[in-house]
Amino acid sequence: MVMPATVMPSTMMHMPMTVQMIMDHGRNVFPDSRVGTFDGESITYTSYAEIAENAARLAAALQSLGIVQGDRVATFSWNNTAHMEAYLGIPSMGAIMHTVNIRLSPEHIAYIINHAENRIVLLDASLIELFTPVLPLLECVEHILVIGDGELVTSIDTLDYREQLAANEPLLDWPELDETSAAAVCYTSGTTGNPKGVVYSHRTTFVHSLASRAADTFGISEHDCILLLPAMYHANAWGLPYSGWFSGSDFTLPGPHLQADAIKRMVAIDRPTITATVPTILGDLLRADSKDLDMTCFRMLVCGGSAVSPAMIDAARDNWGVPVLQGWGMTETSPLCALSHPPREYKGAAETQWRTKSGRPVSGMQVRVVDDHGKPLPQDGSSVGELQLRGPWVTSGYHKGESSDSLSDDGWLRTGDVGHIDSRHFVQLTDRTKDVIKSGGEWISSVELENILAGHPGVIEVAVIATADERWQERPLVIVVVKDGTDATTLRAFLTDKVARFWMPEYWSLVQDIPKTSVGKLDKKRLRDLNNAGRLNIEVVR
Repeated sequence: MVMPATVMPSTMMHMPMTVQMIMDHGRNVFPDSRVGTFDGESITYTSYAEIAENAARLAAALQSLGIVQGDRVATFSWNNTAHMEAYLGIPSMGAIMHTVNIRLSPEHIAYIINHAENRIVLLDASLIELFTPVLPLLECVEHILVIGDGELVTSIDTLDYREQLAANEPLLDWPELDETSAAAVCYTSGTTGNPKGVVYSHRTTFVHSLASRAADTFGISEHDCILLLPAMYHANAWGLPYSGWFSGSDFTLPGPHLQADAIKRMVAIDRPTITATVPTILGDLLRADSKDLDMTCFRMLVCGGSAVSPAMIDAARDNWGVPVLQGWGMTETSPLCALSHPPREYKGAAETQWRTKSGRPVSGMQVRVVDDHGKPLPQDGSSVGELQLRGPWVTSGYHKGESSDSLSDDGWLRTGDVGHIDSRHFVQLTDRTKDVIKSGGEWISSVELENILAGHPGVIEVAVIATADERWQERPLVIVVVKDGTDATTLRAFLTDKVARFWMPEYWSLVQDIPKTSVGKLDKKRLRDLNNAGRLNIEVVR
């Protein structure tokens, strides 16, 4: 007779994985690591020890104003030391940090503040003018703490941030937190309807921070200086404030200074080793005057938000000797999902074919592609369908239960991205679901057309969307910013031996600028609206 096995309990300690632990580790182990904020000319530095003390003072100040565990506190700020203090202090006291996207419309800003039920807003004084139209629309905010010098005219109780910190001793009695409780909330960009809230827990923030420190992700360590170009008001600045703090990395925070000349100045002063940004900024740097731009300090440039063209990746390698790591992720994935580290046998120029892919899932993430009926498709590098994913830092829904159809029947997040996966598990996005071009029953990838056209030396920026066609239902429309001497006929000829014949665009619109979303992506919704309104001045070239 076989006796049932006795249950063997784990002998390991249970330590809640929280933002508190991240804050404590950075403060205790790396007190002399520093965070610098750029003012346009120079950088002012603050030590980890000072920032942690201010985070504790902020927590005490919020408690004195009646904030308790579970309350929401908003930030409306650029990347600066006060924002870093909020990142640490608000979740560590058990409140929930809501980073408000300053690039949204006043109506959307008010909507998400009211929807999240924020009781307090930490407001960067340099953004008072931008925030003023929001004030009459607010329903729940009780106090506004103004960071810096500026006068805010409102009936809402307004306090000086630094005075509040000075008036309160650092909080010593931190609450014991449940690692599954909410730590932060970030709303999507609202390009299709109202923004939706993604609520990160302490556990997901902690695990995401560990994952982004790994050698096969960003490899962040004490030896790094992180130029924090991703906005701290969007997707926790790609998680870098937490993973960098956990590692003892130095930081360079740009404030509002994101122009190429300002970035060149920060690079010259601090010699950062890693940054993350969107293709728009990377393109600006590549086009900038190379004088005084020495990028040899970087070991890696992470680029995401939209597809990075092979031309950009090659230019960064050839001009600066720096590899570009493409990343794919979403607010819903905290946002780390896939990274384009090339397979180990590919070196030098041979890496480009892999670096231009959306990436291979990082450890802990699972990605699949499904057909219109939700049936998984083979990973053969050609079967195109909707990409779905799951993992320990992926949302299982939205705040207040909105968009209840965001998960598949078996619990995978429906990304709204279209693409394929190859046998080595590299993911390649070909479109957003709403951006796909289906011409005469055949799929055309707007992303691939954009990548190829970006390789033409006369192209500054390019976007491709679908436009109505009497014969084929839809055809690609190329919207492009070009240098003098480049025209649509030249660009169409450039595509001749690079794409299938039925992909060749007939519709072209040469513009001075391409609109961007609040987080720097090409705003294809806006482009579709302009096209539908007949405002793109389309040229037909065959």
